[in-house]
Amino acid sequence: MEQTEIMAALEAVLFASGEPVAAERIAKVLGVTVEEVFVAASALERRCSAAESGIRLLLLGEKLQLCSAPEYAQTVARALEQRRPPRLSASALEVLAIVAYFQPVTRTYIDQIRGVDSAYTVGVLAERGLIEPCGRLEVPGRPILYGTGEIFLRTMNLSSLEELPPLPDTDTDEGIIALQNQIEALQSAAAETEDGAAGEA
Repeated sequence: MEQTEIMAALEAVLFASGEPVAAERIAKVLGVTVEEVFVAASALERRCSAAESGIRLLLLGEKLQLCSAPEYAQTVARALEQRRPPRLSASALEVLAIVAYFQPVTRTYIDQIRGVDSAYTVGVLAERGLIEPCGRLEVPGRPILYGTGEIFLRTMNLSSLEELPPLPDTDTDEGIIALQNQIEALQSAAAETEDGAAGEA
């Protein structure tokens, strides 16, 4: 199967789905390798960007998804009468960062790091799909373990968790300042991506 054919089939499948689709599943259906699917996905991504298209291709771990370009988020939201989701609070971003960097984690672990009860914030993030249950810790009471998933990657515009910036050394004043700067940058990115979230296909 030629790359142009794979690219066209990939575009059709992702457009029809509207949700992330595993590259492995697409490869199996098309009778090609997963590597060929990712090569076609890269070509499709370049074509969408170069053509100033209103569509973008996202890589979410081992899955692929089509979405609308972030610059058209407000237009899409107005056309479809979608309400913009509320911005994440500082405490929500704090919990989200703990889960993202140290997953899988229990709520007790989050509470210990933050020094406050995080039950409400964990519930809000789970309701929005930014964190999700990923098992239970094998100790008495078997508390729920939380991790991040596709919605987190899509919201933060990441292809994988490996793209998260390294945590600075918080044993020094410089490290603490660097961490505060990263949190502020994360807040800004979250605000921008939340504006774009309404525009997903």
